Amino acid sequence: MNAFSRLAIAALLPVALGSMAFSATEAEEPFTLIQDASETTLEDWIWQKRIVVVFADNPNDPRFTEQMRLIEDRPEVLLERDVVVITDTDPKARSAVRQELRARGFMLVVLAKDGSVVIRKPAPWDMREISRSIDKLPLRQQEIRER
Repeated sequence: MNAFSRLAIAALLPVALGSMAFSATEAEEPFTLIQDASETTLEDWIWQKRIVVVFADNPNDPRFTEQMRLIEDRPEVLLERDVVVITDTDPKARSAVRQELRARGFMLVVLAKDGSVVIRKPAPWDMREISRSIDKLPLRQQEIRER
């Protein structure tokens, strides 16, 4: 093998390895912004995502439908802030999320990446209010500075 061939292989090796790594991540399941409380727990997301939980006693609760419309209209706001949304509209199922946060009726809860409760609200909040409460968090401030 001549020097030119070795140089060409050395130059292409990182590209080949990078595409192999990309292929491995493609096989992973894509992230779903909205998760059902029956399929996840708060611990699943600690230090990975900030958590917004939307509780209601019924999926037809007008406050629940309004909150979900607000979230679905501007999901990029939450994706940019590294958020997962967990919904729970079945109090009889007694999900781990509902038990941990002791929800009654409609409630919106925002949790930091460490799992601490940032806010609890008994009414829907628009994306501007949610994003402002997240942007005030120390870890989020650090993320903004590092960008």
